[in-house]
Amino acid sequence: MATEMINRKRKADDEGGAKKKKRSKKAREDEGDLDVEAGLNRAFERMDGQLLADHIAQKVTRFGTDLSSVELSDLYISANAIKDTTSFQKPRNKDNLPEFLEEFSENPAKLAEAPKSKGSPHTLVVAGAGLRAADLVRSLRKFGTKNNSVAKLFAKHFKVEEQVSFLKKSRTGIAVGTPQRLIDLIENESLFLDSLKRIVVDASHIDQKKRGVVDMRETMMPLIKLLTRKELQDRYTAEEKHVDLIFY
Repeated sequence: MATEMINRKRKADDEGGAKKKKRSKKAREDEGDLDVEAGLNRAFERMDGQLLADHIAQKVTRFGTDLSSVELSDLYISANAIKDTTSFQKPRNKDNLPEFLEEFSENPAKLAEAPKSKGSPHTLVVAGAGLRAADLVRSLRKFGTKNNSVAKLFAKHFKVEEQVSFLKKSRTGIAVGTPQRLIDLIENESLFLDSLKRIVVDASHIDQKKRGVVDMRETMMPLIKLLTRKELQDRYTAEEKHVDLIFY
């Protein structure tokens, strides 16, 4: 009996050790995806729609501890809603964003055109911080023309009133902003989603603390609330007025 108990314990210890090693290996692999020097989480390069949907759902559950199960379910994004971009082979840094947009646009030439309606962009780029958003605006200048503004819609150095005024008088093709500021501008009826063709989430970028837009509660929760707005949810899978949801 004693021998049998020892053997059982040894087997349990061996299995526990194997699981621990497996967890450690996974942790090392995840850590290896974080390229701090380049400011990138390379894991997003290989995430298809299902992996992204699972990843986002995990983050929402982690940060939405004050929400009910019903409220959490309202913040769920299905895999079918997310465009697969795993075919893009280059690093997802700010310099490669224009090429990325061209590759996943049905008509790349139209990226340099703006809808006729003021404050109604065809592309929203969502970043985690103002400085990062400013960098992305600079990288997208190639699409800017006299009649196609690349709008700066983030809090750093810009007041809401200034952005409201800009959107009301400007034809804007591409708008780059932080989640909460974009929500504020939508809700005060300055930023319109009628002409929207795509939302691009700047998910790969990380800061010196290895955190991206989905890794911090203060950015993740406004982001998911933006992405799951009623006027957008159905359009991710609809043929009419379709919106691509893309994670860069």
